[in-house]
Parts: sequence; structure tokens; C-alpha cells
Amino acid sequence: MRFYNANVFLGEHFIKGSFCVENGLFTEILPGNPSAGEGVDVNGLDVIPGLIDIHTHGNSGADFSDGDYEGLVRMARFLAQNGITSFAPASMTLPYEVLVKAFLTAVRLNRERPAGCANLRGINMEGPFFSEKKKGAQNAAYLRNPDWEAFEKLYEVSEGLIRIVDLAPELEGAVEFTEKAAKKCTVSVAHTDADYEEAGAAFRAGATHVTHLFNAMPPIHHRKPGVIGAAAEQENVFAELICDGQHIHPSTVRMAFRLFPGRICLISDSLRCCGMPDGKYMLGGQEVFLRDGIARLEDGTIAGSAATLLQCLQRAVSFGIPKEEAILSATCNPAKQIGCADRVGSIAVGKKADFLICDRELNLKAVFMNGRRLEG
Repeated sequence: MRFYNANVFLGEHFIKGSFCVENGLFTEILPGNPSAGEGVDVNGLDVIPGLIDIHTHGNSGADFSDGDYEGLVRMARFLAQNGITSFAPASMTLPYEVLVKAFLTAVRLNRERPAGCANLRGINMEGPFFSEKKKGAQNAAYLRNPDWEAFEKLYEVSEGLIRIVDLAPELEGAVEFTEKAAKKCTVSVAHTDADYEEAGAAFRAGATHVTHLFNAMPPIHHRKPGVIGAAAEQENVFAELICDGQHIHPSTVRMAFRLFPGRICLISDSLRCCGMPDGKYMLGGQEVFLRDGIARLEDGTIAGSAATLLQCLQRAVSFGIPKEEAILSATCNPAKQIGCADRVGSIAVGKKADFLICDRELNLKAVFMNGRRLEG
């Protein structure tokens, strides 16, 4: 199938051109606009890779940590309809037996791959290896020090689907855990009160990621640069950013893109209330209240977001982030961090034909997965 008269995003820039898809893969990308003929006229609209959300807890009333397969399918369908063609659902700080149940649903979804669903590319194990001081919306009752034996069991249960494991580097055993875990997946610094030296030790041990930068960590200070300063200095460390317009001020979003050039991963951190009306919802055994698009715990703590990754991408651009940089941060960069950049995250010959057709403001017009238009 040929798609022509398109404005195609090729990594760092757009080109006017056409592209071909066969057997679910991109097979040819051509600059210029050949004359109309057999194929699909894109009408000059933008074509960008399908978005990849590596930190989403839920939507549509479902949460990954529920361990409910039908709920996970519902989540994946909602994501696909909103332009997220690949995802790594995030767990919460919960008992290990609850995590096992959730991870088994991920294994099943990965095997069955039901039609109309975003592809599950891994699991983001967010918790329980966190600091009580910076637990945020994580449940303090289940916090634990890094536990290699427990992690190995969960990794085995997940059939290797854990692509990110999060931890606070100041906890006992964190550096040793990082050295081992970094051989299996991406290790991310998260929910931490670590200082510059403690964070630096984790990065030297192999951590290459920071979970929701600025949130659930000490603020940067000119005499105490902390996690943010330590991470920014490491050219192999990527940083997540919740760009929902609530978690981080627009100026801070712009700052993050300057501190981590080419190393930002936009995430939604969406909860089960995403796509739902205002009301009361549950998160890791705690009540969350959604009001006017903001999800908070009863004590007022921001709990997560009610935005999709597409909305976060649109807001990043509205905050002054160049569109090309923002798109890379929602596609190629997250693909790298969960080890699937060889298959998805960019429009290139041989990669899966997961792509979006959008207008210039990134309003979604069509979603294609495996080269087929998603209906509904």
C-alpha cells in the first residue's frame, strides 16, 4: 500500500513525500510528491510514529495493578484509539503477590495481542523500592528496600517483560541491586530523597533513567544539585516528564529539555480516571479524587495524571518545545529505554508500520497499526 502527499516525520525533521507499507512494515520512503494514483492520499497532513507510553497506570476505569485481564485489554484499546500504539504499563507499590497477578495479565496480553489494542512492549515496575519521604501517591505500607531475590522471581513471572525497574538509590542495597538489574533491564531512579553523591553512585552502577523528573525527588538547589544535577551530567541518562500542564510548570518543561538534550521521555503517568468523569477512584489501595482534570489524594497530593500521552505531546509543543523534539520524546526515546527501538518508535524501512496521521497542531486524524487503519 502506498501513502502519498504526506508530511512524513523522519527522526529530526519532516519531509514532503510518500511511503509504502507491506506485511505490516515500512518498505519504502520517498521524498517528493509523485502524481496521484493507486494508494492513500494523506492530503498534506503530518505522519508521525505511533506514540509509546512507558509510564501509564491506567485509563477507562481500569488500572494495571488490578491484575484484571479484561481491564488491561480495555486500557490497551483506549490507548490505541488515542494514538498510543505501544506501551509499558506501570505497577504500584503493592505486595509482591499482587504484582505477580498483574504481571501475569501483561504476559497474557503480550501473547494474545487482541485486535485494536496497543502493543504491550514491557512492564514498568514502579515500586516498592522507594523512600518513605518521597513516596508521593505510593502506599507507604508496602515500601521495601531493594530485594534482588524478589525481583528475580517477578522477572521470571513476567517472562522477561520487566523493562524498567524503579528504585531510590539511598536505600540499603540499592547500588548492588542496580549493578545486577542493569544487566536485565533499564534501572530508573525514582521516589527518592537521594543527594547528589547517592544518585551519582546509582548512575555509576548502571542506572540510566529518571522517573517523572522533578516529581517525588528533592528540587534542584545551587548548593545541593541532588538527583536532577547528577542525572543531567550523565549523557546516557534519560528523564521522564509528565507534561500534563499540572505536574510541572511550562518554564520547568523548557528547562528539562535544555538539561537533558535529546534525552527526555514524555509520559502520561495516567491513572484509571483518564478518560473518565470527575469523581472518586482507587490507586494502590488509596482513594484518588479527580476534579477539573487534576487527580489528587485526600491530603491534596497530586496522584498522577488524567491526560493521555497525545495530550502531553500537544501541551509540550504549546509550552514552546519544538515539535520535532517533542515527537522524538514521545516515540523514539521511550522506545530506546524499553529496548524496542529496533522495531518501533520511528518511520524507517523494516520497522513496524505503526503511525499516526495528524494535522499541524497534532490533532489526531487516523491511527494505523501494522499498516492497517484502526477503526472505531
